[in-house]
Amino acid sequence: MIVSAIGQGMLWAILGLGIFMTYRILNFPDMTTEGSFPLGGAVCVTAITSGIHPIFATLLGVLAGMCAGLVTGLLFTKGKIPVILAGILVMSGLNSVILYVMQTPNLSLLNKPKIQDFFLQLNLPNYYDIIFLGVIFLAIIISLLLFFFNTNLGQAYIATGDNEHMARSIGIKTDSMKILGLTLSNGVIALSGALIAQNDGYADVNKGTGVIVIGLASIIIGEVLFGELTFAERLVAIVVGSIIYQILILLVIKLGFDTTYLKIFSAVILAACLMIPQLKKALNLHFLPQKEGEK
Repeated sequence: MIVSAIGQGMLWAILGLGIFMTYRILNFPDMTTEGSFPLGGAVCVTAITSGIHPIFATLLGVLAGMCAGLVTGLLFTKGKIPVILAGILVMSGLNSVILYVMQTPNLSLLNKPKIQDFFLQLNLPNYYDIIFLGVIFLAIIISLLLFFFNTNLGQAYIATGDNEHMARSIGIKTDSMKILGLTLSNGVIALSGALIAQNDGYADVNKGTGVIVIGLASIIIGEVLFGELTFAERLVAIVVGSIIYQILILLVIKLGFDTTYLKIFSAVILAACLMIPQLKKALNLHFLPQKEGEK
């Protein structure tokens, strides 16, 4: 079960990397996540059941997620709709899009090829195929992100998140950077949705509910554990945070709690992680020696 949790953590880490591109770099939460994640899975599973190769089906899922992010970006920048509201509008609309794509609330991959089937020839122990799959895709995504953020375009993207007014004053088209960020991040999020749908063996219209909490937990746990890091180290910390989060969820299940209420445990874990820096600060202040004359 621990090996399974590690494999799951790696696939969910891709979601965390996608959310990181907007939540941490552009400094705004993107609610499109809860629509683009199940959309990636729905498009991928529908394509596979239609006879398309799993790799191409996965790429179609990524493309669908990028389109969702593009719509949010246009509503936000050109329509002047607040980013949270724009994300909610797109997320709500994607519910109908997913139903139209699958023609049913859920769709199974029973007896259909999946991307992890390529590891069957290696005769790996149970669940190790998911770890191999996670390592490969995480290596690709992290490498591409590092390459992108070391280009002039990537630096302009970072500058937009750091100080939008300054970025605009030196000629950076900040609206274009926001559209680019939302498009790319939702493509990465949809990739996670496509891989997890194949791992679970089905796609479901309600699969995106609460996934933003899982992605944020990966980011927050990594930051709390490792503190100040380089950019590359922060990306790896998200992966570690995602694995730890999945192990914590496994621990909750092993303790005998009702899995029906798993969402509230997820929220509690995230809230606890968010409060850790404040608790550290409070404890440090509490135990600091008082200066002479202070009460």
